[in-house]
Amino acid sequence: MEYRNLGKSGLRVPVLSFGAGTFAGQGPLFSAWGNTGVEEARRLVDICLEAGVNLFDTADVYSDGASETVLGEAIKGRRNEVLISTKASLPLGDGPNQWGSSRSRLVEAVDAALGRLGTDHIDIFQLHAFDAHTPVEEVLSTLDGLVRAGKLRYIGVSNFSGWQIMKSLAVAERHGWSRYVANQVYYSLVGRDYEWDLMPLGQDQGLGALVWSPLGWGRLTGKISRNAPIPAGSRLHETASFGPPVEDEHLYRVVDALQDVANETGKSVPQIAINWLLQRPTVSSVIIGARNEEQLRQNLGAVGWSLTQEQVARLDAASTVTAPYPHFPYHRQEGFARLNPPAV
Repeated sequence: MEYRNLGKSGLRVPVLSFGAGTFAGQGPLFSAWGNTGVEEARRLVDICLEAGVNLFDTADVYSDGASETVLGEAIKGRRNEVLISTKASLPLGDGPNQWGSSRSRLVEAVDAALGRLGTDHIDIFQLHAFDAHTPVEEVLSTLDGLVRAGKLRYIGVSNFSGWQIMKSLAVAERHGWSRYVANQVYYSLVGRDYEWDLMPLGQDQGLGALVWSPLGWGRLTGKISRNAPIPAGSRLHETASFGPPVEDEHLYRVVDALQDVANETGKSVPQIAINWLLQRPTVSSVIIGARNEEQLRQNLGAVGWSLTQEQVARLDAASTVTAPYPHFPYHRQEGFARLNPPAV
């Protein structure tokens, strides 16, 4: 297993990490993802650690905290062998203080997560969404206090826009508070929006990307193609509306290219899609999920080899879309391109 620094921090993380969203499986979305219990979760953790995958990602909103509880049970007795990443800010109820990133909410959320996980510290704690109702100064000062108290080791964000991250980093620098070092982002061959603003920001400010849904919300599993509709057992029938949309023709163009490369390499479509991500700038770790041992071992096969430059170029070409304003002049017009060379 290869390890990389998480952004500009000194924390070394594996290039593949495990997403525990399938643990417990409660509610309309997460029950469709999976419902892994403690015993099976312990087995999946065993396999991960054997392969060198020691970073496990979860969130308080995953099955209303049950994912954290199952993960805590699965790693019991080997806390020093693993890194735990979790998140908070999304609503856990309808109460006025059951959502957001206020001081009250964050302090309670961290303490609750520590209890469910059965640990005294969280290695990477990320805000799951930007809270426009709470002053950035309150958010950052609270997180800094939790870091100083030893409850959090590193902090980051997820689903933030570029200006929201930069404002937060500026406030942290001005006050000497802990800075974000992680940005958990949606990024895949059928969803490359990360590249327009957030990737250059990550390069400039030292934020490492923790990539979620590297298979395009289940679309790049190899089971969907131009001539094969969504299989009857696919979770997409129930979950597609929750995730980022993808136009059919764009999906088929990418899948065609993936299948061609898979035929050349003898690797699977998911392995090709994940390996492509591992060669992108700022990517510290790609979060893989699995409902069973077979899926996990398949995804673990995405490392230990590399696509050729020519294969990467073909996948790039198949997945490229027109850049949105104000980015397209920098991609199309020579004068603009000289001023700001693309990040990739």
